[in-house]
Amino acid sequence: MVKKEILDRWTIEHSVDLYGIRNWGKGYFNVSPGGDVVITPFDDKNISVSIRDIIDGIRERGMDMPVLLRLENLLDAQIYELNKSFQDAIDTFKYQSHYRGVYPIKVNQQQQIIDEITRFGSKYHHGLEAGSKAELIAAISMLKDHESFIICNGYKDAEFIDLGLMAVKMGINCFFVIEMPNELPLILERAVEMNVTPLIGVRLKLSSKAGGHWSDSGGDRSIFGLNTTQLIQVVDTLRERGMLDCFKLLHYHLGSQIPNIRDIRSAVMEACRIYVELQKEGAAMGYLDLGGGLAVDYDGSKTNYMNSMNYSLTEYCHDIVEVIMSTCDDIGVPHPVIITESGRATVAYYSVLLFNVLDATRFEAMPLPETINDTEHEQIINLLDVLKTVKPKNVQECFNDALYYRDVIHQLFKHGDISLRDRSLAEKIFWNIINVIALEKNKMKLIPPELEGIDSAIADIYYCNFSVFQSLPDAWAIGQIFPTMPIHRLNEYPCRNAVLADITCDCDGKIDRFISDNEIRNCIPLHDFNDNEYYIGVFLVGAYQETLGDLHNLMGDTNVVSIRINEKGDYDFVREIDGDSVADVLSYVEYNPKLLLEQFRAKAERAVRDGLISVSERRKIMKAYESGLYGYTYFEK
Repeated sequence: MVKKEILDRWTIEHSVDLYGIRNWGKGYFNVSPGGDVVITPFDDKNISVSIRDIIDGIRERGMDMPVLLRLENLLDAQIYELNKSFQDAIDTFKYQSHYRGVYPIKVNQQQQIIDEITRFGSKYHHGLEAGSKAELIAAISMLKDHESFIICNGYKDAEFIDLGLMAVKMGINCFFVIEMPNELPLILERAVEMNVTPLIGVRLKLSSKAGGHWSDSGGDRSIFGLNTTQLIQVVDTLRERGMLDCFKLLHYHLGSQIPNIRDIRSAVMEACRIYVELQKEGAAMGYLDLGGGLAVDYDGSKTNYMNSMNYSLTEYCHDIVEVIMSTCDDIGVPHPVIITESGRATVAYYSVLLFNVLDATRFEAMPLPETINDTEHEQIINLLDVLKTVKPKNVQECFNDALYYRDVIHQLFKHGDISLRDRSLAEKIFWNIINVIALEKNKMKLIPPELEGIDSAIADIYYCNFSVFQSLPDAWAIGQIFPTMPIHRLNEYPCRNAVLADITCDCDGKIDRFISDNEIRNCIPLHDFNDNEYYIGVFLVGAYQETLGDLHNLMGDTNVVSIRINEKGDYDFVREIDGDSVADVLSYVEYNPKLLLEQFRAKAERAVRDGLISVSERRKIMKAYESGLYGYTYFEK
């Protein structure tokens, strides 16, 4: 039991520290005096909006959980901060060129995101990166500023190249980045045919590599890009064609989330050396594209761990500008336009996944009988003796003994030597032991490794209205950590430890890695679930999660709500998008919803003829079936 004095002493500052919101929230999120998570998008932190109030507004508008909440202000703020930070670095070092950002569409392809980036970003000439034909078609149409760039990466066929050349002809700065040696002849052939001077770049395989999930994006064995020999062949081919002036851009990509600033500096330095050598070869150059990699501090630890970053945005920009400038000045080469493809850092903060808890399985040691007879099986008595002797000095020994006796009892049951009731009694004793050990270990200065995961072994299970596979695929696939916390009741002591299970029927459909006190835990402290509405938010999910999701258990896209916070502190519901219906997701996997309805109607009519149901029952059954078919794929009230 939690002591009353702990409950009385708990404040919102304890919750702030527990969930680390000010470490990973980047000033965009905080906790109000009333215990709600609030959004603070402006420099004036007195202007805040409660996420709990937003949920009430969503409910009043008739939308159910789960909801993906998009925060337009935070997208604008990230674009502004990225461009301002590079401009500050350029001014500080008196760099003799400028910065151009491009957003990789693949990070989040939703039309609303691209529309906002091109609208707000136009004042900074912020462009787009397209890695496929579909993305290029979207980019050409959506780009609002002709001083912005479109960077074309990925494999390119003749149709892709023709689209890009048409864009160049229309005055759009559309660069073709050569990923494979055989792309150059096709680009040159189509350019001659269409009478267009192409803007050509090359993606280079650097020897430099970075740590983290996506370290294979860089290095000599990376999938995409040319090695130095192939790069020289491009130069020679263009020289032979008299088109070396078309070679303007050098590009590399080190990875999506680079946690260590030293890796960034090393890659920039290597790329700069190659850039100046290309200028010596007679290539026109003028543009250096550093790719992505600007990290997001998901766990708030400010370290070089893969879910964090050991540098600030200011340091990132200063290091890049300084390295490029010093390398070019040493050789006497003009400073290039700096391009970065920062997608993750641009959109991660923009989206929050909100869902409600549906039910909870509490892990509580069940009370033992007042008396246990000495006539019980010897191994059960041994297990009981372990329970009576647990102390801080012998917790590890008691833990090992409890495991041993439990395994022996399981074997006895399998061979019919003890009854089901005997086994039930043994399990009660065992879990009482585990609970006592979990309490006693907290009194130890040095916790044995075997006991470090014991809290998660006795954690509650909170069943939540969402799908990991649909909304948080990286959490399942690569162990990505996303900040997760309740969005209200933060002035109360969170007395339960829990893992979060989704509503898919899959053992992997859970979140069991959480940030707490700058460490990763296998369970999260939550408040007692008492059948009232209890809401949890997963933050920083704007990058990749919306477009990587699958249809596991035919759970479709969630409802989406976009808001814009005004400077007076009120906010507007900018857009509401209904999530997938059951009919929608069935159609994705080749079912015909109308045919399903017809088949079920025939089945119901046959049941009437066979006397199994009445006509009025048929009407109710059909209404329920049709309502389910065109309803939300998630739990509805």
